[in-house]
Amino acid sequence: MDGFNYQNIFETKGIEYIAVIFFFLVLIPFWLVLSRRVKTGANLLKTPGPLTLQRLHIPQGIYFGADHTWAHLERSGVASVGIDDLLLHITGEVNVDALVRPGDRVRKGDIMARLLHDGKQLEVSAPISGIIKSVNKSLSENPGLLTDDPYTEGWIYKVRPENWIKETSNCYLGDEASWWIDNELMRFREFLSVSAAKLMPETSRVILQDGGELRDNTLSDLPPEVWSDFQEYFLRNPGKSGTIK
Repeated sequence: MDGFNYQNIFETKGIEYIAVIFFFLVLIPFWLVLSRRVKTGANLLKTPGPLTLQRLHIPQGIYFGADHTWAHLERSGVASVGIDDLLLHITGEVNVDALVRPGDRVRKGDIMARLLHDGKQLEVSAPISGIIKSVNKSLSENPGLLTDDPYTEGWIYKVRPENWIKETSNCYLGDEASWWIDNELMRFREFLSVSAAKLMPETSRVILQDGGELRDNTLSDLPPEVWSDFQEYFLRNPGKSGTIK
């Protein structure tokens, strides 16, 4: 036909266009599958799993108090103090209400902070005596630091200790801390079996997972009455199950 010019697509840039089209035909399904896997993984991370010893972080060099606070003496002679990983796995994400300020003096056992969650609260006692040097202001801006990194970025106070050796002599350290935490998990299960008996039977589904394992973030779904029991019969009676009335 007059005026008609035939061009072989493979003799021009057509082969490049085909390659690009083929690339996208392969890339798009792969991207969709990958995105689905990433979203699934993120959802699994947000879903509370079983609360076991293996799930908990128990670093060396940290002194653990029986009321689930911790203290670590730094080279400067100032100690960081905070909440241990087990207590934070029990409560779930909380906000910290710091009750003392820099310059204040606290004694071991004094109430130094509160943990707050949806109108429920727990009181936190000072693990050592001393002068408050600083308060971790980052926790008010990013409460997640407390649960994500409790022993470094999630400290609550810096304290100049007054009697470090004596007051940490009955704390748990190293392998002894792991043994103690494991026993505390069993004591917590015993506590729940008694405290939950006062509630409606259907609350048991938020306490234990399938297979009877402790559920992570257990207290987050339970009513204020259980938080009060936990404060009175678990935190204030270390090493004992307590008699819950």
